[in-house]
Amino acid sequence: MATKKEMDEIKDAISDEDEESSKKKKKKSDDVKEPELTDLPGIGPAVAAKLESAGILDMMSLAVMSPASLGDAAGVSPAVARKAIQAARNMLDLGFCDGMEFAKKRANVNYITTGSKNLDELLGGRGIESKSITEAFGAFGSGKTQLGLSLAVNVQMPLAQGGAEGKCVFIDTEGTFRPERIKQFADGIGANPEKVLKNILVARAFNSDHQMLLLEKIGELIKAGEPIRLLIVDSLTAHFRAEYAGRGQLADRQQKLNRYMHDLMKLAETYNLAVYVTNQVMANPAQMFGDPTTAIGGNIVGHASTYRIYLRRGKAGSRVAKLIDSPNLPDNEAVYFVTTAGIKDKE
Repeated sequence: MATKKEMDEIKDAISDEDEESSKKKKKKSDDVKEPELTDLPGIGPAVAAKLESAGILDMMSLAVMSPASLGDAAGVSPAVARKAIQAARNMLDLGFCDGMEFAKKRANVNYITTGSKNLDELLGGRGIESKSITEAFGAFGSGKTQLGLSLAVNVQMPLAQGGAEGKCVFIDTEGTFRPERIKQFADGIGANPEKVLKNILVARAFNSDHQMLLLEKIGELIKAGEPIRLLIVDSLTAHFRAEYAGRGQLADRQQKLNRYMHDLMKLAETYNLAVYVTNQVMANPAQMFGDPTTAIGGNIVGHASTYRIYLRRGKAGSRVAKLIDSPNLPDNEAVYFVTTAGIKDKE
């Protein structure tokens, strides 16, 4: 249970910004102005508007395009397109850097606590990290959504308390988001439930195309000044699995899913977001011994996810999280409980 001082700090962090802090943020943003599309040669306001309508909202999106595709989207000549692309690449410094420089770039990585110290330790000691995709898969009732709701609340806490002092975007594909549960989690950390809910932006995706479209909206929200630090997709594969049924459509499904995963990683890297996705499972009929549970999406999702966690029910109402894949952590397990007040180590 948090102390009174810690609860006061959380309440202060999860509150509407006062006028003074807003001025400071505005001044800071004015001092460090990010390059815009109109700063590129040959890209005026009219061309920039065409690019934005085509979903090209930032420098990175333009820098990785080919001259032909940029020319088609913006209606400019190949020569102008090549010049704009080269200028964007020079501004973003997309070449190589040594390991020390790369380490400095990762110094701004944020961490969001899950609420359980055991689970945080499994993920490196501080929870899920930004600039990466954390995937949790498991059977129904294993606690995937509950972990996501806990992260949506915890991201709003102060940095010293394991939060990121930001908002959360929740893409709901299965109708699992429950405001009542968020209020319980908020009460568990001593925060104002109403203010916590205001800092969670929820969108219900009704098909895979809508699900992909919502990613573009996130970039627009961030550019409009929303301090988004966490993106949750619950669940990742529900619509893809329903719309592309049978082996005949498997290749099309995997290609579309591959593009979606790369768009998620691009968002995470570009805007320093922590991405948490839940995934459905199936029973592998070829598995003769051991656990037949297999995540949907195959190697496409497995390779794109930075961290993969397998969740299952444990003894006495507990949940067991097993780290399946990580670029820097050993395979291990952690036991935690899903309680009324949130994700905890003990029931």
